[in-house]
This record gives sequence, C-alpha cells and structure tokens, in this order.
Amino acid sequence: MGGTDSGFGGNARRPSEDDVYAAEDTRWSLDNERAMDRRAKPRGSKAKEDFMKRPGLTAILAGTAALAVVSAAMAQAVQPQHVRGKVKSLAGDVLVVQPSHGPAQSVKLAADWAVVVMKPVNVASIQAGSFIGTTEFEKPDGTGRSLEVHVFPPGVKIGEGHYPWDLKPHSMMTNGTVGKVTAKGKGRMLEVAYPGGSRQVLVPANVPVVTITTGERPMLKKGVAVFIAPIKAADGSLGANRVLIGEDGAAPPM
Repeated sequence: MGGTDSGFGGNARRPSEDDVYAAEDTRWSLDNERAMDRRAKPRGSKAKEDFMKRPGLTAILAGTAALAVVSAAMAQAVQPQHVRGKVKSLAGDVLVVQPSHGPAQSVKLAADWAVVVMKPVNVASIQAGSFIGTTEFEKPDGTGRSLEVHVFPPGVKIGEGHYPWDLKPHSMMTNGTVGKVTAKGKGRMLEVAYPGGSRQVLVPANVPVVTITTGERPMLKKGVAVFIAPIKAADGSLGANRVLIGEDGAAPPM
C-alpha cells in the first residue's frame, strides 16, 4: 500500500485468530464497513480498456509503483511505516494527518502530487491472472487469512513478494499473481504467486476488496481518511507524491 519489530523473531508469540480479530481499531468502524461493502459490479474487458485510458492514470500508477517498490525493498529488513489517519489540514504543499493514536504527522507533497481513490469491487473480480496485493495473517496451517485485497489494473505488477506490513501487529503484505481461485463458503481461497514463492490466502466474505481509480485534488479535505507510503528524508521529514483515499467515507483498507 506500511515500531520496527516484525514480531517473527526470538520467542515472540504468534497471535491466534481470536486475538487478531478481537483487536479491531477505529478504522474498522461500522460506518467504514458499510461504506466498503458497497460493491461495484465486475468490469468487462471494454470497461477495463477505457479505465486504463483515463487521463493521468499512467502517471498515478507510476508514482504508486515507485512508492510500492521502495516499501517492498525496505520491508525486507524492517517493517515499513506508513501514514494512516484523517486529514487535519492542507496548507500549500504541507499535508497534516491525524492518526487514530499519537501525534499528527506532516507530509510534504511533491509538485505533481495526486489523489488515488480505492474503489470497492466485487470479490468475483479476483480471477486467475489478476495481480493483487493483500494484507494477511498467517494461520497455524501455514495459509494466510486476508484482512483486505487491492486489485491492480490489468498489466500493472508492483511490489511483488511477501513481507512485513504495519496494518496490524504480525500482519504481512503479499503482492502477486492469482492462480487458482476456489470458493470457500462465502469467501475465496486464492493461490498467489510471486518471484521465489507462493501463498494460499483465504479471503473471507466480509473483508474489503478494492481497486485503484483516479481522484482529484479537491477530494482531499479535512476529515478525509488517507493512506500514504512516504519517503523519509535524511532530516527525518516525510514526503510523498500520492495520497490514497477511500470511496464514500471509507478508509483505504491497506
């Protein structure tokens, strides 16, 4: 999409599923779940073609790709630190975000900064050949249980791999190409492959599934929930050229 301890070293105890799903925070409020549950119908091939031709989408994906590659590289050694919260203010090129916990964070926006909207889609849009990212927990049997899925537009493959993520304690990010898709109750079991490995990941029926769409700068208003993968400068300041928001008041799920 992101302190530094991934929770897999030493004698750290892996959380049980009951521990994990009991630890829901303010991002998963009832209003957010309702907003994320407004599923859009899967797009046909013509709609996908038109989507990829939208002005600015290539540039937005390029910027998002750069951030994803940096986050993936950093994650091999240390868990990434992303900015999540609600817009407190936007003055010029300085965006101030108030997380659900802790002090506000300032992010300097690049001259070409843009807004990316994470739009809900039906889980049926995840098919063999889809390229996805999913935040997940590892279950005792070695498979994963998804907390969210973001589906990339056709032809876009970024951040491939399986690495620590900072959405929840002990969570991991898996980015890869979907192989076999199997119905599992009301959910889906996905085979997700990436260079050097693959994962079996269960996507329960109630988790948010989103795709990337273009947004407009005026959408970034006070109170809007955001997700940012910032670049930290030598002086410790944060910078970014893309700000992710949700649709209909939902927070970006990653």
